[in-house]
Amino acid sequence: MIPADSFLEPARARGFDFFTGVPCSFLTPIINRVIGEPGLRYVGATSEGEAVAIAAGAWLAGRKTVVMCQNSGLGNMVNPLTSLNYPFRIPTLLIVTWRGQPGLVDEPQHELMGRICSDLLEEMLIPHALFPKSEGEVGPALDEAERLLAESSLPFAFIMEKGAVRNDGLDQPQAPPREAGRREDLRRRESPPSRAETLERFLGIVPEPAAVIATTGKCGRELFTLQDRAQHLYQVGSMGGASAMGLGVALNTRRPVVVLDGDGAALMKMGNMATIGAERPANLSHLLLDNGVHDSTGGQHTNAANVDFAALALACGYAYAGSADDLGGFEEAVLQALATDGPALVHMRIRPGSITGLGRPTVKPDAVARRFRAFLQDDERTRQAS
Repeated sequence: MIPADSFLEPARARGFDFFTGVPCSFLTPIINRVIGEPGLRYVGATSEGEAVAIAAGAWLAGRKTVVMCQNSGLGNMVNPLTSLNYPFRIPTLLIVTWRGQPGLVDEPQHELMGRICSDLLEEMLIPHALFPKSEGEVGPALDEAERLLAESSLPFAFIMEKGAVRNDGLDQPQAPPREAGRREDLRRRESPPSRAETLERFLGIVPEPAAVIATTGKCGRELFTLQDRAQHLYQVGSMGGASAMGLGVALNTRRPVVVLDGDGAALMKMGNMATIGAERPANLSHLLLDNGVHDSTGGQHTNAANVDFAALALACGYAYAGSADDLGGFEEAVLQALATDGPALVHMRIRPGSITGLGRPTVKPDAVARRFRAFLQDDERTRQAS
């Protein structure tokens, strides 16, 4: 058993300073120490998959990241690890606890994952090792993890056994009270525009310095078709993860960050909105383009028809929520969102359908990620020079 600082101090010396995840009792000492340490950042996620996407956004903004969860959470991580980190070549350090370790008594729900934990990581092409058991093992273990992260540009995992780290308590400041957010209804109940028309209007008003993350499916494909720019990231997998990625970016840049989301994707990871509301990044605008269907898979209805996304955003702690269903109202709401210390949501009703003969981005995901990262790093270089 080692003190948490015996791992965290060498990790921070190597640049690992952004942590996110979902708690496990085995992880309590690490998470509690990160929360209480001013030089480290911890974002508590509502799901393990969300944490992977948050860390991906933070990496895009230049941070070295750590994602923590119990091994049962690997099930929630499979999609983003394989359809986000793998195609975009985004590295992160994982700390996965070994609940249900063979030979140890644990709860029955951990038995199977305890047996297949290592196999599952191997199937996802994620190299792994046991979490260091002594202070002398920490430095060499982190050096090897760094080497593999740099070599592959993919995740590396430490598997943490029970009692690996000593619990030194929790020092967590009380969150300050917040004012209720502002709602604005700009709907005119007219025939809604297409997604392409809405994106064209968006491109005409979005600030040049803004970073834009487009959700998977036809949203990103249409954005690429209309205008391909270095500040665009086209999410090609990990459905529902765009807003979590946007949060990870927004917490680590001064630039405006805009997420172009869809109703199906937002419903898939509704917990993201609670995390965004809790973290309250002032520079994040969340634009939800709602056509009521899964457009990429044949037009099946989503479950969004009776969901008041604006009310949901305010309930989660967003500072502004606007509703629109025509291009004039959309533009007004987006400008309000960009001018508000956010987070801000714009819920825009659009009609189903897409550009005829719509293609796909021709820039490979890993190239998209690296040019997007370079775009964000220009902001960091400017900050250091000022």
